[in-house]
Amino acid sequence: MKRWLIGLTLSLSLFSISFFDEARVFPVDGKTSLADVIETLEGKPNPNRPDISGGEISAQKGKELFFTGTTQEPGSFFDTRRISKFFTCDACHNSVREDPDISNLNPEDRLEFAIENNIPFLPGTTFFGVVNRESYYNGDYFKKYGQLVYPARESLRESIQLCATECSQGRRLEPWEVESIVAYFWELEIEMEDLELSSEEMELVENALASGVGNELSNSALTMLKSKYPLKSPATFLDPPGTREERIHVTGDPIKGEHLFDASCQYCHYDNNFSYFLLNESKMTMKYLYRHLADYDIQSVYQVARYGTPPKSGKRAYMPQYTEERMSKSQMVDLITFIRREAGKL
Repeated sequence: MKRWLIGLTLSLSLFSISFFDEARVFPVDGKTSLADVIETLEGKPNPNRPDISGGEISAQKGKELFFTGTTQEPGSFFDTRRISKFFTCDACHNSVREDPDISNLNPEDRLEFAIENNIPFLPGTTFFGVVNRESYYNGDYFKKYGQLVYPARESLRESIQLCATECSQGRRLEPWEVESIVAYFWELEIEMEDLELSSEEMELVENALASGVGNELSNSALTMLKSKYPLKSPATFLDPPGTREERIHVTGDPIKGEHLFDASCQYCHYDNNFSYFLLNESKMTMKYLYRHLADYDIQSVYQVARYGTPPKSGKRAYMPQYTEERMSKSQMVDLITFIRREAGKL
């Protein structure tokens, strides 16, 4: 492992020397890679660039690992052992843009965007633009994973490993598997058109690229660009309401609540069978959910949504929680209001 890390560091260093020994000036349009622009303005390579020196690395293999948890073993006709018996990456994460404005990660707007584009409303952040971020497992994830988050916060590769071993309750990945997943993530990178820059902002970028590295113009362009997309994904853990009255007697928007139930709950508990616990829209299901709303255990929607569920003996699959950034307090009220309506309690 140490030898591989040294090789990766050397590859990035050589890339930096060869790639930035001369100023790069190139036309910028909507399809221009944001990472190319940032690298040029900063004068250094993005550390998330995949090491493709090994012939076994491929974005296609990474995509297969993402969606199925396995791919063909290099130099073999056999498939790899599944990363996890319980989850694939798409159980918790989208691979497409999920926010109408990527500079403002707002769960209310995200739900509307999800409805319009038929996208699941999931507890994990999307991997769209993940290679453009600078930090991972931020905020309150320390409360859940402790010191394991420290190497993951600074490294996309270590965050992938943490997701595989802890979140997915699976195995540690081989270096070529990690690099293949990283290579696939580069197919999900942010392009300049995703930032929706004004003509004046685009002109600033073009002038900055022509001006070189480390001057006032390039620094201004960098500051502006990095305000247009998330450098990290904040995470705030919330407690459910403390009293039984607060849990049951809520009034929100049942229509939005129905969308949440369809795009969140049923994504795992009905459509994709990631969960052992089946949830449909039958009256029996809704009465069951309503009956346990005020409980303080994993039968309560409040408890599992805000705290998740721990792995059980013999069943390592569990449910991750929704942070405030992934499901707001008002959205939780909307979901409960929908359950109340369908249970005949409104």
